Amino acid sequence: MFEAIGERINTSRKFVQEAVAEKNADYIINDVKQQVQAGASFIDVNAGARIGHEVEDMKWLLDTIEPVATVPLTLDSPDPAVLEMAYKMVEKTPMINSISLEKERFDAMMPFLEGKDCKVIALCMDDAGMPASSNDILGRAKSLVEELNKIGISTASIYVDPLVQPISTDSKKGIMVLSAVRAIKAEFPEIHITGGLSNISYGLPQRKIINRTFVTLMMEAGMDSAIIDPLDKKIMATIRTADMLLGEDDYCMNYLKGVRSGDIES
Repeated sequence: MFEAIGERINTSRKFVQEAVAEKNADYIINDVKQQVQAGASFIDVNAGARIGHEVEDMKWLLDTIEPVATVPLTLDSPDPAVLEMAYKMVEKTPMINSISLEKERFDAMMPFLEGKDCKVIALCMDDAGMPASSNDILGRAKSLVEELNKIGISTASIYVDPLVQPISTDSKKGIMVLSAVRAIKAEFPEIHITGGLSNISYGLPQRKIINRTFVTLMMEAGMDSAIIDPLDKKIMATIRTADMLLGEDDYCMNYLKGVRSGDIES
């Protein structure tokens, strides 16, 4: 079944930043509950936007969210010290967002991740920049799996982000990432594929229809997770419907539940 990582608790969002600055717990709790009700499997928590306040903001957010969250949290920070604090504050096995092959980030994150019971988002990025081909994505994914396996992170706990790139800059970018996802899943059947979908439509009009169409293609290729806004009813309806059509919804029960609740409409 597809896993939606709810992206809304991020201090780069104006209203979240205001809520954190004003210690408006009701706003944060309500947003988290809405995301879970809409189908989020994880809630991403990012407190990095207020420079100089990330530690205190992350601590306050987790103190606020942890007692009410019924799904695991994705701890989102490039700072291992922030993640270490956050990891100790959560009860459910968290997801860590993220590691990459960029030397500075890789060297900082690997000691933190070693020995941890967690899931990990692994970006197919290295110091050469964005991947230029599907083979490039696959090669980076292999390196990430190899390195994470060495420190005790199982392949089934790795969520590879192949880094979706704008199709407006190169009409082959969609095919490139779809091919890479198929190859990664063929190499590592138990691995997860995640990432942000909206980059595909950057620079184009009517972006939401592009994103909804693209997620169905990515799901058929093997993507089983995405960092999205669960309150976008249309993309969540598209994901539920695609799950059903791909045989991931026994007896169509999740689809039928969505129709009855009004979450899926024609």
